[in-house]
Amino acid sequence: MSVIIRPIISEKANNETEKRNKYSFYVKPKANKIEIKTAIEKSFGVNVISVQTMVYAPDVKKKNTKSGPQIGKTNKMKKAIVSVTEGQTIDIYGN
Repeated sequence: MSVIIRPIISEKANNETEKRNKYSFYVKPKANKIEIKTAIEKSFGVNVISVQTMVYAPDVKKKNTKSGPQIGKTNKMKKAIVSVTEGQTIDIYGN
């Protein structure tokens, strides 16, 4: 069972990849930095220098209806930014 959910593809993530050789991934919320590092190294065959993680709390939304208030929330997410050694790249797009 992999720790990595999917890579983050956005303008900010692409700029970090081009300028600083850092890649962004959504990972499972209970994964720690060591598990993330070993999963990236096994999956993509690169050497990981450092891993930075961020946990995002779920967004809670509330609306009032005839039958009473309806409360819903999104899932908790964890993001990992992985630094790779110079000269190595990760093929996110699968070309």
